[in-house]
Amino acid sequence: MNERQGLIVYVHQLKHAKSLRKYGHVLYISRRQKYVALYCNREDIEMLTIKLQRLPFVKDVVESYRPFVKTEYENAKPDKAKEYDYKVGL
Repeated sequence: MNERQGLIVYVHQLKHAKSLRKYGHVLYISRRQKYVALYCNREDIEMLTIKLQRLPFVKDVVESYRPFVKTEYENAKPDKAKEYDYKVGL
């Protein structure tokens, strides 16, 4: 399975947002804040950011930090008091 990473591409006008489909999978287009969230393969990130920044309608390209954030938590056991409250039905 390919590892994927998100890119946030800020654009000047949303008219050009559909043309970003050839660079990756467009997940979301924000009309108010004028950005496009797209996913692509992690090994292609560096090359794609350079290509996208060269486009005339792109303001900025930001990489997502989600693959690098730790999602396994140390304190996974619930508190005894909270566990009792859930069983009572409060």
